[in-house]
Amino acid sequence: MTGTAARRRAIRRLIRSRAIDNQSSLVELLETEGHVVTQATVSRDLDVIGAAKVRRKDGVYLYQLAEQPTKDVADRALTRAMKDFVVSIAVSINLVVLRTPPGAANLVGGAIDHAGIDGVLGTVAGDDTVMVICTEQRGAKAVARELEQIGTTR
Repeated sequence: MTGTAARRRAIRRLIRSRAIDNQSSLVELLETEGHVVTQATVSRDLDVIGAAKVRRKDGVYLYQLAEQPTKDVADRALTRAMKDFVVSIAVSINLVVLRTPPGAANLVGGAIDHAGIDGVLGTVAGDDTVMVICTEQRGAKAVARELEQIGTTR
């Protein structure tokens, strides 16, 4: 296993086993395990492995992994994300804009990406907003209706 692969594996394990709220503490934990890294390297690794900071119900932000789920797991994750985090949905031509609590947009955007919804080209997530880019054929209104339905009926 290469140094990069071993380091990323260690990051995944640490995120799953500990409450990690910042990259500096992750750098320190990695160094105690023999991985000498910079914060910039950890930042890139977190992006590559699909880790994002997510706000828990108690208001604390912690890193969480977005795994490559099966279709069933992806559907359940999308349902949960839509029910738990989407505050509002708006439509504009070929875009659907979802509002979330601060820190939850990456989780919602990732859930939409993994669910493979027909007519969705991709998502862009900020801190509290997800922009869903839709195909012209299906249109944003149809995608928005499906997302609303997922959040209320599944």
